[in-house]
Amino acid sequence: MSTPSQKAVSVGAQSRVVEHKLDPVTESRAVRYALTTIALIFLALFLVVPLAAVFVQAFSKGVDYYFESLKDPDAWSAIKLTLLTAAIAVPLNVVFGLAASWAIAKFEFRGKALLTTLIDLPFSVSPVISGLIYVLMFGAQGWFGPWLIAHDVQIIFAVPGIVLATIFVTFPFVARELIPLMQAQGNDEEEAAHVLGASGWQIFRRVTLPNVKWGLLYGVILCNARAMGEFGAVSVVSGHIRGQTDTMPLHVEILYNEYNFSAAFAVASLLALLALVTLALKLLAERRMSQSIAKTQDLPHEAPVTSIQN
Repeated sequence: MSTPSQKAVSVGAQSRVVEHKLDPVTESRAVRYALTTIALIFLALFLVVPLAAVFVQAFSKGVDYYFESLKDPDAWSAIKLTLLTAAIAVPLNVVFGLAASWAIAKFEFRGKALLTTLIDLPFSVSPVISGLIYVLMFGAQGWFGPWLIAHDVQIIFAVPGIVLATIFVTFPFVARELIPLMQAQGNDEEEAAHVLGASGWQIFRRVTLPNVKWGLLYGVILCNARAMGEFGAVSVVSGHIRGQTDTMPLHVEILYNEYNFSAAFAVASLLALLALVTLALKLLAERRMSQSIAKTQDLPHEAPVTSIQN
């Protein structure tokens, strides 16, 4: 027969064994250092070195040539068209993403599974195929082509086609960031606000939107980065009209094919800077979103609702 003290010692030893088995860091220090070194080497070879090469090549002919390449009329036209396309596509995707995520996360309705599946469609379809779809619909020989020609409306090989193709390939980003966030938060706060007499717009503006603002920013950042860097779909619908329908990625391709490497990398460096800024904003949004979720979990559900009464 074991005494109570012996049983306590046995239980303590067993608990220490279990904790040791559950310890996620079981490798030796040498193994951890080796894995970290391999990861850093891959990071340097496939990210840091290519990124540095872009800027080295961009400034290979001097700073003056770099800025002259960016001030070239065709390059400036590509930059303006890229910014215009993003300025149109991103806000429209924000509106769609908010509406779709709110409907999917907060309500039950017929066709909900179909809507969720359609949101993921651009992720499963090649961007080139999506561009060809718009050519099939709005091209000269497409479904609506004769009617568009009769009314002197041009979509393909023009700015509207570029905007439509960009919207198609970027519309899942905002919705896909907000749907799981809204589902994790549940409907308790919205239902409490409704009981207190808040209207649907008040509930959305004072309860739902503040809870998802950092997730929304995260989706907008990803959407904007993809809109400015999209190549495949835009290449199909643009027609490559130099100085008119070339975006920055398309202009880089043209310069590179003409063996004007320094100018090509000068324009490419702007896209690289966009990627770095996007990464920094993405990390900030992730940190803010995690802090917001932690505060929401710590606070009682009644806290956000009291502001509606003001």
